[in-house]
Amino acid sequence: MEIRRETVQAQASRREDRRTRWRRFWQRLVRFGQQGAGLLLRAKTLGVRGMALDDRNRVFLVRHTYSPGFCLPGGGVEPRETALRSLERELDEEGGLVTTGPARLVGFYYNPRHSPRDHVVFYVVPARQARPRPPDWEIAECGFFPLDALPEDTTPATRAHIQEALGLAPPSLHW
Repeated sequence: MEIRRETVQAQASRREDRRTRWRRFWQRLVRFGQQGAGLLLRAKTLGVRGMALDDRNRVFLVRHTYSPGFCLPGGGVEPRETALRSLERELDEEGGLVTTGPARLVGFYYNPRHSPRDHVVFYVVPARQARPRPPDWEIAECGFFPLDALPEDTTPATRAHIQEALGLAPPSLHW
């Protein structure tokens, strides 16, 4: 009889262990679902833009194939990437640029045109072109331009942010 009682107790213990494991599994599944929904519904995005200046105080601008006008180089900050590392990567990708000194933070801007939770970090950084950047599917044209002779089709927002970075206009809250 005693052996049977231990078996019944062991079976009851195993059932309880099984229930506990299932409860933990469902709790984890629900928590994962909540986190996923939070990311989808409340996801924040972060981008960087850089005003790269060469040793002749010219600004580097790019003209993308998918949008009109010249603008400052930049893009999205990738997961596990700092904003400064993202800036260096984007400068290299969009212009073959390397930084030649420390970046100066100009501002942190809200960008509602991209998404209701998007922000852009804007830096001024000394740079030089390490290699030429031929046109491709993303970049139609790029180069350094004198600050007082920007291309005619430089976007109004780019012109305004250059003025902000130079201290010639009050800072904006929006990109």
